[in-house]
Amino acid sequence: MAVPSTDSSWFLPLDRELGRLIRDLDWSATALGPIDGWPPTLRHALAAMLRADAPMAIFQGPEGVFLYNDAYRAIAGVRHPEVLGRPIMQAWPELAEFNRNVLDVVLAGGTLAYRDQHVVLDRSGESEDAWLHLDFSPLVDTSGVAGGVLVVIKETTRRVEVEERLRIAQQAGGVGSFEWFPETGRLEVSEEYRRIWGLPAEGVVTDAMLGELLHPDDRHEAAPQRLDRANPLDYTEYRRIDPLTGEVRWIARRGEVIAHPGQARRRFIGIVMDITARKAAETELAAFAATLQERVAQRTAELLRTQDALRQSQKMEAIGNLTGGVAHDFNNLLQVISGNLQLLAEDVGGNERAERRVRHALAGVARGSKLASQLLSFGRRQPLAPKVVNIGRFIRNMDDLLRRTLGEAIEVETIVAGGLWNTLIDPGNVENALLNLAINARDAMDGQGRLTIEAGNAYLDAHYVSSLDDGEVTAGQYVLLAVTDTGHGIDATIVDKVFEPFFTTKPEGRGTGLGLSMVYGFVKQSGGHIKVYSEPGEGTTVKLYLPRTTQSEDIIVDIDAGPVTGGHETILVAEDDEAVRDTVVALLANLGYRVLKARDAQSALSIVDSGIPIDLLFTDVVMPGPLKSPELARKARERLPGLAVLFTSGYTENSIVHGGRLDEGVELLSKPYTRETLGRKLRQILAAQAQRDAADPATPSVATSTPPPAKALRILVVEDDWLVRTTVVEMLQLRGHDVREAGDGTRATALLDQEAADLVITDVGLPGISGIELAATLRQRFPDLAVIFATGHAGTAGLPDDERSVVLSKPYGSEALTRAVSRLFPAR
Repeated sequence: MAVPSTDSSWFLPLDRELGRLIRDLDWSATALGPIDGWPPTLRHALAAMLRADAPMAIFQGPEGVFLYNDAYRAIAGVRHPEVLGRPIMQAWPELAEFNRNVLDVVLAGGTLAYRDQHVVLDRSGESEDAWLHLDFSPLVDTSGVAGGVLVVIKETTRRVEVEERLRIAQQAGGVGSFEWFPETGRLEVSEEYRRIWGLPAEGVVTDAMLGELLHPDDRHEAAPQRLDRANPLDYTEYRRIDPLTGEVRWIARRGEVIAHPGQARRRFIGIVMDITARKAAETELAAFAATLQERVAQRTAELLRTQDALRQSQKMEAIGNLTGGVAHDFNNLLQVISGNLQLLAEDVGGNERAERRVRHALAGVARGSKLASQLLSFGRRQPLAPKVVNIGRFIRNMDDLLRRTLGEAIEVETIVAGGLWNTLIDPGNVENALLNLAINARDAMDGQGRLTIEAGNAYLDAHYVSSLDDGEVTAGQYVLLAVTDTGHGIDATIVDKVFEPFFTTKPEGRGTGLGLSMVYGFVKQSGGHIKVYSEPGEGTTVKLYLPRTTQSEDIIVDIDAGPVTGGHETILVAEDDEAVRDTVVALLANLGYRVLKARDAQSALSIVDSGIPIDLLFTDVVMPGPLKSPELARKARERLPGLAVLFTSGYTENSIVHGGRLDEGVELLSKPYTRETLGRKLRQILAAQAQRDAADPATPSVATSTPPPAKALRILVVEDDWLVRTTVVEMLQLRGHDVREAGDGTRATALLDQEAADLVITDVGLPGISGIELAATLRQRFPDLAVIFATGHAGTAGLPDDERSVVLSKPYGSEALTRAVSRLFPAR
């Protein structure tokens, strides 16, 4: 609300906008009150401030009522004139804490000064960075009491931003700037100049100081020694020496002498650059030029190797595409033949001639299946199911099989180095690879000699890897599996061809030429390396380098052992090939299962949605239609959480296989398969699902659930199986506990570093450090820590037997877990 002008505003310059605004503002609504009551000190200061050309302001009184002059309008921005007369905390809320300190200090009689003070202001409708010079001094009355704060402001944002851009540009370009004053020897230098010269961030820089850092042979290039020239700063290069490390770096300097008309004084301004890398490149270039012919020859050889590697890669891709396309249809045909032959075998039981013919036909199917598998393996299209394996134990377990395969005339020696690392490989494929190498060795030794199998740790360094042609091998740690025979060896002219498909040195009829091709493809698909060493008459050594893993060894169960049993569960078969579908349905019915069938994924999902109880989904991987098999499995499990899933295919492409390996948790039965293989695989998967169901009881309802404890516990669950871990966490959270989770000992230790726990529930068989070792380590830091050890193995050695430990046998439910917790914390 405007009020009429009175004589009380005589001190206001009305030719200035702020003078008029201050005159017209209703000050009675502010802490200052009407103008005629303002103290003389404020009036005089305000009169001077309003006439000043520099930005100035006044914070008057304890609230800091805000007054400013015309020059300040640019700083206020869109907040002008609304902030006039407001308490400073309301005028600039984003600077409230800063201005509160100003009022406290200056109204107490102090002063404050800031240079290039960074602030964030909202003066244009959005926040922006600004830099200011600020000087705060008290406005004191005749009695010496400060009633207000006089503020002198200078915005330095543009200069600071320009200097920052210059600093960034110099840093990015590696250029430092300087100005030299010969009269005093002093230099004004930039931050990058100091970095290039290795100087401290602060302190005076002189030409004498720089001269001490120069290489003795280059000190004549320093500017003081060149003052007799027209331009002492013309381009030169010199070396500086780090006084602490002795490191020598090259510096280039270029400058100009600037003379101002009518002035005797000249300015010496220039730049420096670190050219150490360029000088090294020049030296390298000179050496390169000196050996150019040799390098051209080396580069040509490298180019030829690269071209060979490219041709090999293209060949592998072509073979992979060919075998992948053929394998799917071929294996489907073999599956129909195999399944019907097995069903026919039951119909002709007792007819010896017919049984013999069925056996011969099934043997032919097996040979066809092996051929397709070998082609897929060489083309790196074989789906791998890798496990963590200790090769030493693995080859010892194969000892009987190898001796039966090779015969008594061949001596088999196995050498396993101590401290052997684990490797992540497909056990079935490594067994086939070792058998192939052993059979090749047997044939090369004409049935008698010595076969040596060695396992040890190996390291392939960068130099060796760079010398290889394929470009696929990485330097690092590997587990070496070497097979050496005392056979006739391989001629050097053909040793590079031994991995090519269908290449063989054996007489016609004694080999397909796919054995080593399969080994090669398997090793490469596993991320490893293979090398053959051989000389005629000296035998052959084949070395497989398999990537090391630090994970704990997996327990490998041989599902091919034991009798074949059927079941009475309900299985849904999804298969687009009618002949294959009918054969599979017949095999499953023969095994005693109830069978539902669907011609594609969408039809299978409709059956799932119908509500019919289903125990297992048995689906082909490659089927036509918009809904793909992996998506079918996911949707089916959403509807039926306890559903087991088994995929089958003659060729998986990339739907459930990535990086050549089956996706985690995926079960695959490759076509063609026998009735026995199918039966065992089904029992394995159904049993595993039943075990998961037992460990994952249904969540209790609100009406029947156990009431929460009187006081919640802080519990850490350590379990590498995410399904078990998630279930246990939910059980505990339903009891009202504060639960955290970890998949291994390292993560568990890190969580306890952040926050202590009352109780740790740990699986005994963790990867890396075991649950027993983890508990011992944690109790060194937390002696009273309560621990529940969960284990699926009775009589596990090393478990603590004390009042702060409880052993819980897997599988367990919510009640067993609650009882275990109550034993350790009876009052809770």
